[in-house]
Amino acid sequence: MLKLLETAVMTTEEATTGLADILTDPEIDLTKPKETLGYFAKLWAEWDLWGKTQAALPKIIAAALIVLTGFLLAHFVSKLLVRAMRRKRADYAVYNFIAKMVRFVIRITFVLIAVSMFIKINSIIAALSAVGVAIGLGLQDSVAQFVSGVQILINHPFRTGDFIEVAGVSGNVVEISFMTTIIRTLDNKRIVLPNSHLTKNHIVNCSVEGRRRIDFSFSISYTDDIAKAKQVLGETVRGTEFVLDDPAPTIAVGKHGESSVELLALVWCESKHYWDVTFALYERVKLAFDANGVTIPFNQLDVHIIDAPKN
Repeated sequence: MLKLLETAVMTTEEATTGLADILTDPEIDLTKPKETLGYFAKLWAEWDLWGKTQAALPKIIAAALIVLTGFLLAHFVSKLLVRAMRRKRADYAVYNFIAKMVRFVIRITFVLIAVSMFIKINSIIAALSAVGVAIGLGLQDSVAQFVSGVQILINHPFRTGDFIEVAGVSGNVVEISFMTTIIRTLDNKRIVLPNSHLTKNHIVNCSVEGRRRIDFSFSISYTDDIAKAKQVLGETVRGTEFVLDDPAPTIAVGKHGESSVELLALVWCESKHYWDVTFALYERVKLAFDANGVTIPFNQLDVHIIDAPKN
């Protein structure tokens, strides 16, 4: 193999030098086809290019078959990966990227195997490795973002459309890419979060379970009838749209405060109706309490003025 490599390199050098001599030789008129073809035929015979091509033909065919096998194998393996990841409901961006990477790695591996039949590739691989290390050191942050993006897309802590809370930011997930995640807040602001920021913080996914419990706290006066207040609160809760009957709402006394009794209403709804139920109940409970004479106490300050004795 080494002899064949040396022969191929020498032949290439000779051909390059000879071609340069032809193009720069003033005695050869390239405008005369017959003269030019005759000169090339003479070089072909002197260099024995046909004989060298015949000698290398078996390895050329073998290299071509290796490359063809690699491309077919890459296609087959990538198809299997795509089918497996689709069955696991992986995102399109994930399995499409992984399939492309697998195809690329398999193809380049077989191409290098084929090339190694003719030239030494150790030095080339070493050079590429050094370049890869240098690029990796210079792009550490980008690599971290990319790895975090792959982790999010594979593990699915959230999906597009989910309402999440992370590091003081909350909103609906608009887009998940390999580098960033875009969130739209309730007041219609778009927030672009680096994926590494997401993977380093606790993520609260409010949509993944499909249903949410909303905990309400209402205060009544100590002079009010607790049983009546609970009845009014329960009827109001059960009569509110989007409140689920299963699990049933819980109405109970939460605690005795300094100036009021706290009533709790624990209600369930579908995640998409969270804010509808929240806004509706706060309004309807206030109106129901007012209509039934239930007092909602508020902080008051009593000021006592004492006349100072005169000297």
